[in-house]
Amino acid sequence: MAQRPFKILGIQQIAIGGVCKQKLRTLWVDMLGLGVTGNFVSERENVDEDICAMGSGPFKVEVDLMQPVDPTMKPAVHATPLNHVGLWVDDLPRAVEWLAAQGVRFAPGGIRKGAAGYDITFLHPKGNDEFPIGAEGVLIELVQAPSEVIEAFARLDA
Repeated sequence: MAQRPFKILGIQQIAIGGVCKQKLRTLWVDMLGLGVTGNFVSERENVDEDICAMGSGPFKVEVDLMQPVDPTMKPAVHATPLNHVGLWVDDLPRAVEWLAAQGVRFAPGGIRKGAAGYDITFLHPKGNDEFPIGAEGVLIELVQAPSEVIEAFARLDA
């Protein structure tokens, strides 16, 4: 196997789906004290999400509370309560190129801007004949880390 030309730095986010994000807010915001930092709505992605946060600075972890715009449409962001896990990566384009060459399957859409403004892409939950390595039922989002996050994680390794 070729040497990996990128590094996974840490958890960038977790995304939790439900039919009604207000019920999710009751737990995560009202009970656990996370702050709401934004909202993202996309009819194309069938999602209405509140972006919350825990921690601070480069070690802040985003917690996205999601409900579908239309519960009868796909993607069904509420069908799996733990919708996806987002991982910071230091070089997203190189990661995608290398992982695809190793047989990792990506979800449609390629690299694009995510809800929080970072470049993102998703590893598909299931492999197929062409790309046999999938995430075994878990949707994984790779998120391009900004320089301050890369530098903060580098200081931990020093």
